[in-house]
Amino acid sequence: MREFIVEADGGSRGNPGPAGYGAVVRDAATGQTLTEAAEYLGVATNNVAEYRGLLAGLRAAHALDPAARVHVRMDSKLVVEQMSGRWKIKHPDMKPLAMEARSVFPPDQVTYEWIPREQNKHADRLANEAMDAGAKGRQWSPSESRAALDTPPAVPEPSGPPGDAAAGAAKARAALAEGRTDGQGRPVAAPAGDDVEAEAVRQTEAAAAAPRGEQRLPSTPGWSAAPDLGAPATLVLLRHGETPLTPQKRFSGSGGSDPSLSVAGREQAHRVAEALARRGTIQAVVASPLARTRETAGIVAARLDLDVTLEDGLRETDFGAWEGLTFGEVRERHPDDLNAWLADPEAHPTGGGESFAETAARIAATRDKLVAAHAGRTVLLVTHVTPIKTLVRLALGAPPESLFRMELSAASLSAVAYYADGNASVRLFNDTSHLRP
Repeated sequence: MREFIVEADGGSRGNPGPAGYGAVVRDAATGQTLTEAAEYLGVATNNVAEYRGLLAGLRAAHALDPAARVHVRMDSKLVVEQMSGRWKIKHPDMKPLAMEARSVFPPDQVTYEWIPREQNKHADRLANEAMDAGAKGRQWSPSESRAALDTPPAVPEPSGPPGDAAAGAAKARAALAEGRTDGQGRPVAAPAGDDVEAEAVRQTEAAAAAPRGEQRLPSTPGWSAAPDLGAPATLVLLRHGETPLTPQKRFSGSGGSDPSLSVAGREQAHRVAEALARRGTIQAVVASPLARTRETAGIVAARLDLDVTLEDGLRETDFGAWEGLTFGEVRERHPDDLNAWLADPEAHPTGGGESFAETAARIAATRDKLVAAHAGRTVLLVTHVTPIKTLVRLALGAPPESLFRMELSAASLSAVAYYADGNASVRLFNDTSHLRP
């Protein structure tokens, strides 16, 4: 059986501030460097960057040989103690990263060792190269590492979203004046205390995203010429599980009887909970206040060991007098109102319900609030058909009639990532693979 040594590190110029990680995989017998990894993360904390470095190193080792034994060496006491199981992981930002790291190899194939910072210079250098590349608006590449061996690095000017750059630069200048530098001569802020758990888990939300209107420019992430925009806010969109009304395809909005989940709906909620637990990326759960979404969110959040925050802006459209009726029944009883509603987003359901235009305005405002509050994080929104379709429509810049051209199943997952420049990227839509036996 092959044996690898993984050395990993991460850093943040500001904590939180512009951050990056580095990782190197060595052959345990020869000490030969087998592969390197590094990435600029945008605005993050030291602890997040260190966990991301660990995850990258484990994935790189797994790609070389999934059956290998791996010995991880890091200068973060926090990460080593938590991953070894001696310290409890309390902060919700750390839990999904640790879960994901543990899932790369079977636990009996990985061991952990704390080492002094001076023994982790290779990974530290890669992390700083990644941050240097980020300051220039691009991602790290292996050529950065080769060049660094021959060229003394310049003192960086920290970069990041408005508000963070100035603070990061001030801390860097203060560090330089006090003579605090890393192994490459770069100024660094005072240590965050990663050997003291209470200090290490302090997290601060990243800068709020810019206001977003309904229309979007073409999304830039993914194109080689695009600047790095940092980690996006990713909204994972879960439609609630089935209720007794769902199989009958009856209008069920926020103005009706507010049904709870059926037996089938609760089973769906448990299945999606297990799927999300395996992925290990959800950092917060936000739900519509209606009974079916609260129940779905409660089942999922309990499995993820997270709390549920209720958000009224995620409630379903109020369908007025149509609540509880099938589409055919509405067409029979209110044909003119239904035709107007299908043709005009400003039209209201019979009896003073909510128009699609009003729903879209509410959802857009809620989206902006949530994206600002969870910048750089992955958040599960447990909501309804119309809010999810509206979020996808707005992300794509699609016309209102596109709502009628989307199929959205009960307990399905969709996802949209929102970047700091206001662009959005639809990552997933109506995934139901987790519901299959």
